[in-house]
Amino acid sequence: MADENKNYAKSLATKAKLASRGLKGLTTLEKNSVLKRVEELLLANESAIIEKNQIDMKNGQEKGLSSSMMDRLLLDSKRIKSMAKSIEEIRNLPDPVGEVVRGTILPNGLELLTKRVPIGVVMTIFESRPNVIIDIASLSFKSGNACILRGGSEAFHSNLILTSLFHRAIEEAKIPGVEKDVVTFVENTNREAMVPFFQLDDLIDVIVPRGGEALIRFVSENSKIPVIKHDKGVTNLYLSNSANEKIVMPILVNSKVQRPGVCNALENLFIHKDYPNIAGLLSQLETSGIQILGDTSIQKLLPSAKLASEEDFYSEFLDTRLSIKLVGSVSEAMENIQKYSSGHTECILSEDVTEIQTFQKGLDSAAIFVNCSTRFHDGGEYGLGAEVGISTGKLHVRGPMGLIHLTTTTTYVTGSGQVRG
Repeated sequence: MADENKNYAKSLATKAKLASRGLKGLTTLEKNSVLKRVEELLLANESAIIEKNQIDMKNGQEKGLSSSMMDRLLLDSKRIKSMAKSIEEIRNLPDPVGEVVRGTILPNGLELLTKRVPIGVVMTIFESRPNVIIDIASLSFKSGNACILRGGSEAFHSNLILTSLFHRAIEEAKIPGVEKDVVTFVENTNREAMVPFFQLDDLIDVIVPRGGEALIRFVSENSKIPVIKHDKGVTNLYLSNSANEKIVMPILVNSKVQRPGVCNALENLFIHKDYPNIAGLLSQLETSGIQILGDTSIQKLLPSAKLASEEDFYSEFLDTRLSIKLVGSVSEAMENIQKYSSGHTECILSEDVTEIQTFQKGLDSAAIFVNCSTRFHDGGEYGLGAEVGISTGKLHVRGPMGLIHLTTTTTYVTGSGQVRG
């Protein structure tokens, strides 16, 4: 079985590597024409996509998947149209390939021109959300990269039909040198079958895992290939006693309830002990559908609150649970955030400029928000179009990983006989 997995991984990665070379000479017009066709095929095959997705949904129910997992798994008419819209947005983004990022003539007469070029082959590992197939394949294709996509077993049938539509668009385009292997789907869903891919650093250039802590750790510990981590989102918010009360409830509810099963949803709330009518605030949050977990001081204010454990504050719930604690200052809030944060998203609601600056300068995360919902930490909301994911690491890219982040640079040096002294 081990040899079989190795051969399987090498075969797919080799095909993807060879196929990636055919993308280098594509014009923006050619790339966009393929993406346009994928967009059309998505809309034309809505019923077939939903039919396959229903197989995954039924299997998910039988396996007892959580409500948040089932929500991420679902594809309906609205979400399919949203996927098509996402492709349209990617088509309308400037093509980063070939962009000149630096040009200069050195004192010795050498001409240097640094341009953006594709990374090569990008492997992405993700859980549940089948729309990721379309987002990553489209971003990779537009940026001139081949992609290897490994989704979770729970979305297998959805992922398979979406990949087939992308393949169909490529085949219909009949662009010389462009093969369907530029979008490669890993059909083997056994986790151990992933490990051989992680050893192929001569064929795969970067691995991007999107998922829970266990998946991120598994990939990081087993990979010889550089990993850009898109880790869990333990999103924190500090509610200052100086906050504008008119914006507090709308922001808290939107941050937590609008879509609790995503990485930019709020998980921990730290409230200044002098914020007015905390008991009323907690009651409103509970009425809004939020299940409150709190320390003993929170339980005194809201008897229905469940006692929060230390582990709860480290947790990405991806549901309606919210861990809440009272603090005495912005410094105490920051100490808690530094302790529990996954480096994803932090937020402060405050009207105190000094306090806001202290919060911004004292924390180290991919995004720090002031007086707005944490749900805005998203590539589309940033104007980047779709995203490969939201990176919680610090190297190459931090935050939403969009089209431009799927490129690296090459410097072209032109001389007239110069030698180094």
